[in-house]
Order: sequence, then structure tokens, then C-alpha cells
Amino acid sequence: MPFNYYTMSHRHFILHKPYGYLSQFVYELKRKKKLLGELYDFPKGTMAIGRLDEDSEGLLLLTTDGKRSEIVRSKKVDKEYYVQVDGIIHQEAIDTMKRGVEIGFNGTKYTTKPCESFIISAIPNFGARGKKIRDERHGPTSWASITVNEGKFRQVRKMTAAVGFPTLRLIRVRIGNVYLNDLQAGEVLEIDDFF
Repeated sequence: MPFNYYTMSHRHFILHKPYGYLSQFVYELKRKKKLLGELYDFPKGTMAIGRLDEDSEGLLLLTTDGKRSEIVRSKKVDKEYYVQVDGIIHQEAIDTMKRGVEIGFNGTKYTTKPCESFIISAIPNFGARGKKIRDERHGPTSWASITVNEGKFRQVRKMTAAVGFPTLRLIRVRIGNVYLNDLQAGEVLEIDDFF
């Protein structure tokens, strides 16, 4: 019987990526890094869809279906991040990010596309990060939500810095209609499908 891609059974996972892990299974350089395979016994061929930086946390989708990756990474799928920033962010900064801000990307200037953003008044309960962020004596912090449908390198961090509020902690809480919810750092949940 000839191979039929569509009859092949694929597996899909959601993961709360902890701080300090790379969003990959293989790392060729000599420095020892924490990789996703240390968190769960994923099946052969599992790949992360999109990435979160080593110092970012939150929702990561994984699949054995490479075609799913293109759908999720497309500009049609929103990605929402909760960011803890240095200082008390104000509405003017939020409105500036909503309209689009100029950031550096690949050695050139780039203006981000309009996005959704708002101030989060109650401190989210994500638990302590693997590495302490900083001491309270360095001044106040605050939280904001930023939803983008593009994914330039370290874009959200660059956006908050562009409006004067550097990101101290970044947690992705939603990709399309898939939410992080109560998944704890390092937890993996196998699901039937993403969308």
C-alpha cells in the first residue's frame, strides 16, 4: 500500500516551557544547554512549532506533523504574551505599542504591525521563575499583555524597550485558541489537535 501522509497518525502536545530551556531537541554547540527532551518522553520526530527564547517561558506547541508548523506560524494566528516590565507602565506606552513601534531587526529598522495591548492590574500567578528576576529595591515592576501575529526575533522585548519599559519576564499565554491555563512550568499535555 502506498504511503499516504494524511492517514499517518500524528501526535500533538502543549508544554509550559520553563525558564532556561531551549525550544529545541538538539544543540550542536559545545556548551551544555537544557533541551525539551529532558522534560518529557516525546515520540521520535516531535518538533517545536515556533520558539521561545531560553529566557522566555510559557506556551509552546509541539507536534510530529511538520505541516501544522506552517499553519501556526502564519500571521493569521495570534500569540499573546504577559510581560513583566521594569517600572510602572502607563497607557501612553501601551497605546504606542498598539500603533506599532520602531525596533531593530537584522541590522535594519523595522516598524511593528499594530497589535493588541493592555495593562494587567492584578499580578499573574505564575509562581517563581527558575532564576530570580531582581530584588525589589531596584524599583517597581508592572505587567502588560501584548498580542502579536508576527514573530520577529525578540520582538516583544524590543517593543517594551522601545517605549521605555524593558522586559524582565516574558510568558506566552496563548497561541490562537490554545491557552496556557493552569499548566505548570515543565508540564506537558497531549491533545488531539491544535485548531
